[in-house]
Amino acid sequence: MLKAFVKFWICPMLLAAATLAQGAQLSTDARTAIPHELQQLVVIDYRTMQNSSAAMDLRERVMPPELKKFDEALRRFAVNEKEKTDPKSPQKITEDSGKENIDQYVDQLAFALFRPNATSEEMTTVGIAQGQFPVQDILANFTRQKVKPILVRTNKVYPLAKTGMVLCFVDPSTMVFGGKESVDHALDARDGVATSLLTNGPMMDAMKTVDSEPLWSIMDDKGTQTMMRQILGEAGTLTDFETVRKRLNASWYSMNFQHGVKFDLTISTGDSFAAATISSLLTAAVMVRKLSGTDAEKTALADTSVGASSGLMSIHFAASDSDFSSLLHSPLFQSMLH
Repeated sequence: MLKAFVKFWICPMLLAAATLAQGAQLSTDARTAIPHELQQLVVIDYRTMQNSSAAMDLRERVMPPELKKFDEALRRFAVNEKEKTDPKSPQKITEDSGKENIDQYVDQLAFALFRPNATSEEMTTVGIAQGQFPVQDILANFTRQKVKPILVRTNKVYPLAKTGMVLCFVDPSTMVFGGKESVDHALDARDGVATSLLTNGPMMDAMKTVDSEPLWSIMDDKGTQTMMRQILGEAGTLTDFETVRKRLNASWYSMNFQHGVKFDLTISTGDSFAAATISSLLTAAVMVRKLSGTDAEKTALADTSVGASSGLMSIHFAASDSDFSSLLHSPLFQSMLH
């Protein structure tokens, strides 16, 4: 259960460790570039994260590999770069001009995990960065490097050297990046060729409750069901869980570091019975872990409360900065990461 807790919640939450009051809201252009068949969306206040040494250290320790790949692509992409010829060799080499990377201009960063279509079982990920980008300088750099764009209708898609990814500016403040196929799907949604997140009522409703927080995430029914099965562990195989599994409609969580560490997860079930059943199963799993776990496990779970009301199940975690720091450096936490 604790490993699943780290995988689904703590890993993305720690991307924004030490975040203060700023929220991480997505613009309309960013939302339209997210395909309709969204399973999970994670959004962080990237600017504040970059300004916190503690957050950067934690990010290196816990960021999932697929998200780290996207973040590294941003940090490696130079806004100003030029080629020169080595006098001892005809081969051209690249040098930085001012060492100005694009991540310096990112304010919010989002990762969307989605299905290419409603019947697909495969998942793909696209990144969306928001900020005040020096688009003309970036395009001039592409021209100097003789990087030619691929046209997707009127959209110019540029390959990111050394990353295997591509990027496209859908407006001066919104950049879509990732694998070519993923970016194509995002552009289809934005151009109206395919349906976008804006037509996904349950996910849009979930977003309204959390998008003013510095870090937040929303998940659809399938993502929520998978998450809960992994969190419950053996308890997830019980008949009670199977009777309510398909009633798990969506979930959302937020994280705030203003006064200690606060984490809130809400799961929408649509009816009080399902919410109460899931709450009871999770409460039982927590109680068993408290009785049989190590001191570190007991301390972590003592700060966790579970409840249900009006078709919503909620999990609340709160800890002081010192207690949370102790948890991060405990052998338990290290074992969960590996």
